[in-house]
Amino acid sequence: MFYLGIDFGTSGARGVVISLEGNMLLEVRYPWEMSNEGNLTTCWQTALFTLLEQIPSELRLKIKAIAINGTSSTVLLCDAAGKPVDAPLLYNDARGAVMLERLRNVAPANNTVLSATSSLVKLLWMSLQPSFAEARYFMHQADWLAFLLHGKLGISDYHNALKLGYDVENFRYPEWLEELQIPIHLPKVVTPGSAIAQLLPEVAAKFGFREDCLVCAGTTDSIAAFIASGAKLPGDAVTSLGSTLVLKLLSRTRVEDARYGIYSHRLGNLWLTGGASNTGGAVLRKFFTVAELERYSREIDVSKYCGLDYYPLLKTGDRFPINDPNLPPRLEPRPDNPVEFLHGLLESMARIEGRGYELLQQLGADKLNRVYTAGGGAANDTWTAIRKRYLKVRVMRSDNTEAAYGTALLAMRGVEES
Repeated sequence: MFYLGIDFGTSGARGVVISLEGNMLLEVRYPWEMSNEGNLTTCWQTALFTLLEQIPSELRLKIKAIAINGTSSTVLLCDAAGKPVDAPLLYNDARGAVMLERLRNVAPANNTVLSATSSLVKLLWMSLQPSFAEARYFMHQADWLAFLLHGKLGISDYHNALKLGYDVENFRYPEWLEELQIPIHLPKVVTPGSAIAQLLPEVAAKFGFREDCLVCAGTTDSIAAFIASGAKLPGDAVTSLGSTLVLKLLSRTRVEDARYGIYSHRLGNLWLTGGASNTGGAVLRKFFTVAELERYSREIDVSKYCGLDYYPLLKTGDRFPINDPNLPPRLEPRPDNPVEFLHGLLESMARIEGRGYELLQQLGADKLNRVYTAGGGAANDTWTAIRKRYLKVRVMRSDNTEAAYGTALLAMRGVEES
């Protein structure tokens, strides 16, 4: 039997088919284009079904289960039939910051939801929009995409639901959440990877899947990358160097502090504590082409400090290790030499990563022992060398760098345990 994991990340959608032994059999991709941004949910649906079409028919017939990950706190409202009633709010959308004061009067101090980009803050902002009158379900990106496959509305996993306020320690919505009296169906929350339902018959027939192919609860893209990495022990960490910079440290202690954008996901009997910064590959791509990044990186002398102190952001605001929606980008002075400028960007991002792990440990997480690297930045040896200097631990590429691979493993393990 085979298993399909689908990753909806910030740069595109990917699908990976694995065997029962964990071997990758196929990878398919659907990159995002600027022209797709007009109607996001239509783009997502097209991407999902295009990925399914790209899988050879002989593989589809052997796929036992499918799981999907999405970007954390990318959310939307749907009507009773599952049709979106308005445009989704993406992971980094901070319009909900105007609702933070209301939420602070209800939520516990320093709770994960007390962030300008949390799912709950977005829901409160959405509840004031005209389209809310048509809404019946609040869903995360991964929830809605899975719904297109299994047809069950209002089901989420406890990784995606964390920033909605779900209590992952006691497996329930907290009482304080009810005080907000939001007139909408909050998702029923299940364990990531657990089987939800079989594929809709019409989907199975259209794409040639088995009738008993299961659709499993998903996760977020950064947790999927962690699962794919091979990290297993307390003190193991994964840095995802994608469009953004995401840190995850496996710990025996749960660490939560909204002041710094820090939160913990449950991962079995351990806690995956960390945060996400808006710095990362998207900033690099603004200034350099892929070819330029490769060429200029080779010219950097990693034994030397560049002396430039940037805070590389595309726009105002960061989430971690500084949680400030008004934090301005700092990209000056800019040298005439592009190699020096890139050196400054990479070194500054490494500094932000180092600060992030230091903060996690100061707040009680396990001591950092080694860092696995996922995402496109994992292939940049120059960046890796610079990061080693700041992190002062072993830094290596993940066993597998694709979040879609981790999601396929999640589907496989979920089915095995059910």
